[in-house]
Order: sequence, then C-alpha cells, then structure tokens
Amino acid sequence: MVFSASMSRFFDKIQDVTEAFLSRRRRINRIKKEKQKAKNPILDWVEALLWAAGWVLLINQYLLQAYRIPSGSMIDTLLIGDHIFVNKLVYGPELLPGFSKIPSPVKPKRNDIIVFENPSYISNGTVFDVAQRVLYMLTFSLVDIDRDEKGDPRVHFLIKRAAGVAGDRFVIDRGEMKILFAGEDHWVWERDYTASRGWNHNLSRLIDEDQYPAQEALGKLEAYRNLPGEAPPSLISAAGSVRGMVQDSFAIDKAWLETLRGAYPHDGRYRMLLARLRQGWYVPEGRVFPLGDNRDNSRDGRWFGPVRIAKVIGKGSIIYWPFWRSAGGSGNSGTSDLEKSLGIDWRAGPIR
Repeated sequence: MVFSASMSRFFDKIQDVTEAFLSRRRRINRIKKEKQKAKNPILDWVEALLWAAGWVLLINQYLLQAYRIPSGSMIDTLLIGDHIFVNKLVYGPELLPGFSKIPSPVKPKRNDIIVFENPSYISNGTVFDVAQRVLYMLTFSLVDIDRDEKGDPRVHFLIKRAAGVAGDRFVIDRGEMKILFAGEDHWVWERDYTASRGWNHNLSRLIDEDQYPAQEALGKLEAYRNLPGEAPPSLISAAGSVRGMVQDSFAIDKAWLETLRGAYPHDGRYRMLLARLRQGWYVPEGRVFPLGDNRDNSRDGRWFGPVRIAKVIGKGSIIYWPFWRSAGGSGNSGTSDLEKSLGIDWRAGPIR
C-alpha cells in the first residue's frame, strides 16, 4: 500500500515537471513569435546580412578567400578575369588584417603561387583595413574606399610565383633568368631547371630574342646624351626600330651603363650601378623571390626585391571561375594551368 502511494506521487511529480516544461516552452515560443511580429523587417534583413558578412569575413581572414585576377602578369597560368580561391590557412593567417600572423610550420616553397602584401602599399591602419573589407563585402564589391588620390583602387595584394627561396641568387640576361642555388658553384637557366622538375607552367615572353639588338641599341643611344659627339647613324637607325615594341628596361639600362662605364671608367657611379645589374638579386633567410610568369609584363621582385615570408598571406589553390577554366584549363585537358602548377589533377580525384 505504501509502495503504491509512493509510485503515485512519483508519477504525479513527473507529470507536473513535464507540464511545466511544455508550458514554459510554449510561453517562450509565443514570446519569440510576438517579437518577430513586432520586429522591423528591414532591421531583420540588416541583422541577417551583418551576421553573414561576419562569417564571410572570418572565413576570408583565416581559411579561404576569393580573388579576381586584374592584370596579365601571370599569363598563361592565370588570365585576366580569372577568379581563384587562396588558401589563407597554409602559411598561417593574420590575426587581424595587417597585424601579426599565426605561426605555421609550412613555409612558401619554390614554385608555389603566392599572394603577398604589395611592398609599395601603405596601410591606413588595421581599423581602416577591417572596415574597408566589411564594407566591400556588404556592398557586393561595389564600394571600395581604399583608393588613391586619382580615385583608383589601390593595389594591396600581388599574386606571383615563388621563383626563389633563401640562399638563391638570380641574374637576368636578355630577359631570361639564371639561378645560382645555395652551395652550388654553377649557374643554371631557370627554364632548364623548371623543365627538369617537370613543372608545367609556361614562362611567357613578349620580346623575341632577335629584338634585343634594337633594345640594346636604344640603351647605347640614351648613353650618347651624356657623351660628347654625335651618335652613329647606324645606332640611331637600330634604336628606332624599338618603337612599337615592348621594352626590356633591364637590357636597355645594362647597355646604357656599359656604354657610360666604357667612356668614363673612373666614374664610380656607373661602376656601382652596372655591378648591381650584373650581380642580380640574392634571397636572404626568411624571404622569397616572387616573379610573374609573364616576364615582360610583370612588376615583381626584380623591382622591389625579395619579400618577407611574414607578408605572404596565402597560396593559390584553384580557379573556380570562369567555368571552362576551372573545369578544363587550356583546351579540354581537364586540368587548369594553375592546378597543373600545383600538382592537382581533378580527373584523378580531389591575384598583376
């Protein structure tokens, strides 16, 4: 009898708790519905948009970010208008835009396609960078407040190929690069080295080998502006054929300095400038040497030198648009040029 009474009280207690829980849940749901009815639909839409922008900002900052290629400096690997995903996690993402990086054991390797901060870019501060990126996303890329004095968008990031790593030396000869690897005693042509490694990217040139006599003639003609006497008519004629050509400023400068150095061997200025061109570039520890695949139309490490690894924010991953580039690359091979250079083959399975 006592046991029956205890069981009865136990089930009554369960019933009371269940009724209280269900009543509370109905009351909470009713309050939520009343709040939703009273809420301004415009504010509701703005709140949802801000939440979405916040998540996109987090993903862009720490995991994956989409970039559009604005120039032809990486042709044929990347074309103008290509949209690519950049892996922000691999080299360690920035904690905040332009502010410190999360350490990563992975460092940029030779031949990686890297996105890095433009060495000539002057930041307006972390707060401005964050605000600019949020506003850019909220307006679906229509509003970009990061502009120069002419009103043009400032180039914050560059995408190039990591052609050199710590210990490498590079020199340029008629537009072609030679590399002296750390610990080696002989130079190798970059094209020969990339071919020996089986890398599939194409180093595009806009200047043919037979155009270099005219390029060098132009440099010598420029030197005659600082020399007594008239330039030889043959030199004037040869230099004139450069008109309409793409010019190789390194070849022209080298010919200019060699002519002045020969005329004024006692002048240390010309000796120093010529030595700088002949010695090329050295890549110190903690830096990489970025070069565009379109060598005659790329402002890269040849102008601003090796860049700090701390300024490399991500690695090129895949082209996702246009579809024919993402799905088939060049022609119908089934693999894009970027994917080939990264060793990705979708048939076998899984930004200037």
